[in-house]
Parts: sequence; structure tokens; C-alpha cells
Amino acid sequence: MPIDEKLLTQWIGRQETQRDLLTSVPLRALAAVLDHEDDAYGGGAQVPPLWHWLYFLPLARQTNVGADGHPQRGGFLPPVSLPRRMWAGGRLSFSGSLPVGSEVERTTTITDVTHKAGRSGELVFVKLLHELAVAGEVRVREEQDIVYRDAPGPNDPPAAPQPAPTGAHWIKEIVPDPVLLFRYSALTFNGHRIHYDRPYATEEEGYPGLVVHGPLIATLLMNLLREQLPQAQITAFSFRAMRPAFDQRALRLCARAEGNRVHLWAVDEQGFLCMDARAELA
Repeated sequence: MPIDEKLLTQWIGRQETQRDLLTSVPLRALAAVLDHEDDAYGGGAQVPPLWHWLYFLPLARQTNVGADGHPQRGGFLPPVSLPRRMWAGGRLSFSGSLPVGSEVERTTTITDVTHKAGRSGELVFVKLLHELAVAGEVRVREEQDIVYRDAPGPNDPPAAPQPAPTGAHWIKEIVPDPVLLFRYSALTFNGHRIHYDRPYATEEEGYPGLVVHGPLIATLLMNLLREQLPQAQITAFSFRAMRPAFDQRALRLCARAEGNRVHLWAVDEQGFLCMDARAELA
């Protein structure tokens, strides 16, 4: 179906507001998935940076879920007809804490919708702005990049991989397994089948394995920073997905301190860059 740019741009400026209660159970569950202690998430604790992704989940009814496991197109987001959808990156600023037990109001605005066509086919970029407020005060501001694209053809060359940076001060290696990916999908109510349905991921979408969630990689990078600099006050974080990572394959999490900034990146077993990120410290 041809892309109707005029129709899609009508979604720019649309806004919705949601409320959620920051309960401790999702935090304890993610701590268990990541092999952390869970005794730090009782009343009065703070939601760790990026762990707010455990709330405001996309609760689409089963009859409104597409064949890929995503909610069907339309509704708040523009009805882009391209078959592939991914969370490509984002930029966050933290101006205050999100206390466990508090009610948070999230206001989401569609700030831009852009259509492009190139050698890799058609692309539609949708930019969202999330503002999370406690008692009327915005504590977290998040810009999110969503990309819709064509499914690659059998003769389409793969995108050229990018070598990873060198000179890391801290390195941690993990091997994501199917149970980790399934549990993270369940925690974030992410039904996208590429993360837990191997026949679908390999036969329908052509991946060599289950795809590791981009937000999970970003969370692991943030956790590496917090483990190495536990007293640091993180004021901003940005990340960009560069290349998919797959289950049962080593994934290296790397970080390098650069003054009051930290460069973070994730590297696959072939030495190619999967995610590039930056953090700013107070």
C-alpha cells in the first residue's frame, strides 16, 4: 500500500495522558531476571533509570493484536502500512526521582512523522515525547524514535556493520538465552514474536535467532554504569540501536568514562556495534 504522507502527518501533535502506580513487584521481577537483589525496591525506594519502562505497558486486547504479536496499526500512533517496526533509539533526561509507590502521569505527544525512501526501501520515522510527572512535576523527559520499514527482499544486501569502539574501562559479557528474552517480554508485555518465537523469527522474518530487545540492551548498559559508579547522579542518557543482537551469542557490554560523561556500547560476538549510548553525570 502506498505511503500517504499527508495522512500520516495529521498525527503530528496528537497527545494522550495516562496514569500508573509505581508498584514494587515489576522492579523485583526485573531484578530477579537480571540476577540482582530485590530488597532495594520497597516503599521509599526510587525506580532505577530506564526501569520506568516496566510501567505504562501497551495493553492491547487479544483481538487487537497483529500476526507479528504487536498491537494492530492505528489508534494513537499513525497507521503506517510498512510491515516491520522497531524502537530505534531515544534520548532521556532525569530531573527528579520516581518514588516507588507514587502515582505517575505520563503525557505522550507525537512530535514528528517523516517518510523517506532509499536503497533499503521505504522508511517512516515517528518521534514521540513522553513526559513523566509526579504531583505535577515532570521528573523524566523521554524522546523515543520508532522506525517502520519494508521487509527486506531475498536479494537485498544486508546493511554494512559498524566496528565497535575500543578503549573500554569496564566490560561485562553476557549470553542472552531464550528464557531471559521471554521473561523480559512478559515483564514489558511485549508480544513481538521475534523475541520468543524462534520459528517465526527465523522463518518469517529471516533472523538467525531470537532478537534481543533494544530496551533490554539499553537497560543492561545503564546497569553496568550504575554498578561501576554507584554514587553517580545520572542526568541524561541517549542510545541508538545499530545492529540486532541474538540469543545464545555472546554480547559484550562496554563503557568508558570521559569526564562527566560516559560512553557505553554493546558489541556482538563478531566485534560489531549493536548499540551506542551516552550518559551524562551531574
